[in-house]
Amino acid sequence: MTLVSPATRAWQAERGRLIGIAYRMLGDYGHAEDVVSEVAIEALQQERAERSGQDGAVADGASTSRVRSWPAWLTTVCVRRSIDRVRALAAVREDYVGPWLPEPVATSRLPEDAVADRELLSLALLHMAEQLAPDARAAVVLHRAFGMSAVEIGRILEKSPAAVRQLVSRAERRLRLADDPALTRAADPAALGALLVAVEHGDVSGVLALLSDDAILWNDGGGKVSAARNPIFGADRVRRFLVGVLQKATADPALPFSVKRLDVNGEPAIAFLRSDRVDVLALEFGADGLIHGLRQVCNPEKLAYVL
Repeated sequence: MTLVSPATRAWQAERGRLIGIAYRMLGDYGHAEDVVSEVAIEALQQERAERSGQDGAVADGASTSRVRSWPAWLTTVCVRRSIDRVRALAAVREDYVGPWLPEPVATSRLPEDAVADRELLSLALLHMAEQLAPDARAAVVLHRAFGMSAVEIGRILEKSPAAVRQLVSRAERRLRLADDPALTRAADPAALGALLVAVEHGDVSGVLALLSDDAILWNDGGGKVSAARNPIFGADRVRRFLVGVLQKATADPALPFSVKRLDVNGEPAIAFLRSDRVDVLALEFGADGLIHGLRQVCNPEKLAYVL
């Protein structure tokens, strides 16, 4: 019988939580899985180093002595590797064609520990988190989604508790979590149901009636499919764009069009299904019950985990 080492056993137990951290940091599930796999390799290297008496074999200060708590060690390495990858991806995303949106993932595909309390998991918040510096993103993710204290986060980021609290406070203001948490709430089931019926029956007016005056639509095609290259601001412009999309989608009987309700990133969303493409539309509802943000992901490379 093969014995499972303490590092491997800890990584297997913590894998879902680590993916939850990395995905919230990166907004890309494939990259998150890569980071967590790298953490597993480093854990085994650390374990071997301890056995041979070669402490300090892992980079970035994650191992300067024997591991006392594998969960804490794994979390530290995962966060630091995620920060490294955020910085590496920044240049790539600057050259991205059109708006960059996070990769949506069907809630059922996410490990239970990754979903946690669903805090900071929505496409809206993952999208807004792109404006945060990597350290700030890590601090707010660990604090809000995983309930870690400023002291615990400080050890990971090598900052004082006071500095961590300042990072979290500023990040929450940037993400509007402190000032207006209702603005990023999930879609009301009744409103979403009405929207699905309206789209299925071609009732454009019923769809457009749910838009707020300050609605913004982001359309992520990544240069792979036809999509708007810039965000669309204002209800009138969003209306005209959506009318054009719906008319084009239903114009050719040879390309059947249908809609389907999905649950992605812990929230309801809509899939527009055609034989030649799939679009996923996530909606950001405000306290007034109207749609303030629309995030449409149609880059086929980002839709591997939604259906």
